[in-house]
Amino acid sequence: MTSGTSLPRPRVAVSRAGLPGAGVERLATRYQVTAWEGTAPPVPAELARLAQGCSALLVLGTDRVDAPLLDAAGPDLRVVALASMGYDGVDLDAAAARGVVVTHTPGVLAETTADIAMALILMARRRLGASVDALRRGEWGAFRMDAFLGLDVQGATLGLIGYGQIARALARRGAGFGMRVQHHHPRRRDDDELSRWVPFDELLTTSDIVSVHTPLTHETAGLIGAAELARMKPTATLVNTGRGGVVDEDALLAALRGGRLHSAGLDVMADEPRSDPADPLFAEPRLVVLPHVGSATEATRAAMVDLAAHNIEAVLEGGPAPNPLPGAPGRRPAPHRVQKIPSFRGE
Repeated sequence: MTSGTSLPRPRVAVSRAGLPGAGVERLATRYQVTAWEGTAPPVPAELARLAQGCSALLVLGTDRVDAPLLDAAGPDLRVVALASMGYDGVDLDAAAARGVVVTHTPGVLAETTADIAMALILMARRRLGASVDALRRGEWGAFRMDAFLGLDVQGATLGLIGYGQIARALARRGAGFGMRVQHHHPRRRDDDELSRWVPFDELLTTSDIVSVHTPLTHETAGLIGAAELARMKPTATLVNTGRGGVVDEDALLAALRGGRLHSAGLDVMADEPRSDPADPLFAEPRLVVLPHVGSATEATRAAMVDLAAHNIEAVLEGGPAPNPLPGAPGRRPAPHRVQKIPSFRGE
């Protein structure tokens, strides 16, 4: 005689409360959803306790997904869904060893982040941040022809390091501003109607604006350091909406203070969050800093959570993940087929 007792629903742990959109609510109609209730993000030990016994984990890009977290979740864990595009906080080897699929959210934040990259170009190159700061200090005096002189964006050469979704979206914006666009990607050397491929060193030496669009990996950590900044034009602007660790911030400050670089704009930094008002990054007048708001629109953040929820649903219902990370189970190359990824610095 069969029992009428239904099997318990899989449990989904969510690392933040009040996420935008309806993705978490939709998960709650099908699974047991347990969300973090604190106002501050959970520390690793708290996140590990939240994850115990879950089949799926929905986290943000700032959460560390490592072996201790995966082990704390237990053998039922099948999928970790990041509500982010970046995944440098994920131990891919640890996830693969445990058969856990890890997903992210490509395709939903490119346009929004490209808007911020374009805004940083305009703010830094036209010295808009410094002019607003002066206005707030009550320093708007008589008109002067030499006050807050910036450099033109129209007609400038825009160099894109990396040529994925966000970089291509920025290329369209650059073309609309009358900019010449070029890019470097170590694995794809093709041109298109918007941009032409150039070697890495040529991009640095010939671009008026260099915009960084790479993930943070062992290969790209410190990619833009003192040597690379020295090869850029002294009239150039550096913008980073990729990952903070790609740019050596000490070298960037030294270049700006020494007049070896015109300006810079950062939406990402090596150590986040940054809350010290005395932080030297905040005090440099030729540097515009934003608090990692590249994807911060209501629609985009809701779409990111919705896509993360969709990835969880797909895996828990027995299907493939729509958006697995490059090193996730099912996408991991066999050992005999592993190929070395070309270096950004090497040609």
